[in-house]
Amino acid sequence: MNIITYNVNGLRSALSKGLLDWVRAAQPDVLCLQEIKAGREPLDVSGFAELGYQAYLHAAQKPGYSGVATFTKRPPRAVVEGCGTDCYDLEGRVLRLDFEHVSVLNTYMPSGTSGPERQAFKVQWLHFFRDYVRQLRAAGGPPLLIGGDFNCCQTDIDLHNPKANQNSPGFTPEERQWFRDFLQDGFVDTFRHHHGEAAGHYSWWTYRAGARKRNVGWRLDHLLVEERLRPHIREAHLLPDIVHSDHCPAQVILEF
Repeated sequence: MNIITYNVNGLRSALSKGLLDWVRAAQPDVLCLQEIKAGREPLDVSGFAELGYQAYLHAAQKPGYSGVATFTKRPPRAVVEGCGTDCYDLEGRVLRLDFEHVSVLNTYMPSGTSGPERQAFKVQWLHFFRDYVRQLRAAGGPPLLIGGDFNCCQTDIDLHNPKANQNSPGFTPEERQWFRDFLQDGFVDTFRHHHGEAAGHYSWWTYRAGARKRNVGWRLDHLLVEERLRPHIREAHLLPDIVHSDHCPAQVILEF
């Protein structure tokens, strides 16, 4: 099962840059997109349908902001839009599709870079999300795969310049501790499982100062799986040569 997550920074923009050609070549079974930025007009997803995908969208109420979409070639057993809490659901943060062997939770976590108020909202979200995931797991069902833009790095090797960013949103001590605690709840970072402690692998680069060309980036996009899915991880990669956005896709292949 080939699962890819990708923050496209505007679905219309990514489509204009050849996103569908890449999807046709990559052939993901499940494609989780974040920051679809739906706008006031419905998004045209007919190109995905022509490639054999069913589309599920959870857009933000605010036009041109946030939102997630999941495209799948495998019919899901269940689809759950949102997490049941208005302040997050109005921003289009969560979309879950349940399959036979795995439940895919597509997540776009808030960014705190616009100021202290949004950073506080982000920290509030992180603690909410941890409890929300605990409740999902307690309810039973297939093991979880959480894919998306977490807007957080875990450790120093996940960004180019950790010393200068010790208190920057996305790498604050509180966020790093949250990530450690979350993994200890019983999750596996599929990229680190497959690549160990290799440095220099990132999924987001600022558009400024040629950062992507110089590989001055952050690993913000993750595919985490419950511990019981660890034996099923066959491959996990970042795809930095795929350019429709300031992010790149992250991929995991699970074998059942």
